[in-house]
Amino acid sequence: MKTKKSTITTLEQFKTKHYGNRGTAKRDELEAGYEHFKIGVLIQEARLEKGLTQQELAEKVGTTKSYISKIENNIKEVRLSTLQKIVEHGLGGHVELSIKL
Repeated sequence: MKTKKSTITTLEQFKTKHYGNRGTAKRDELEAGYEHFKIGVLIQEARLEKGLTQQELAEKVGTTKSYISKIENNIKEVRLSTLQKIVEHGLGGHVELSIKL
């Protein structure tokens, strides 16, 4: 019985093929973009879980609905101090930060 060669590409293989190895400028830009996208999604999920609109979250934090929308939709990068304010004052949580080498 013959077995077929797998044509499945892992995400890591795809990124290496199209963006280069880790540590290259193009790959680093991709990875940084993903982290910003992920932050926006996490904020949006937490906001929805709390039953808040973007306007309500913005009012709690002292910013605008437009700014919250831009963060959630990866249009605007968020500063760490602003992220902390959104999470702590707006969502009642806390930010955990780790560094991986």
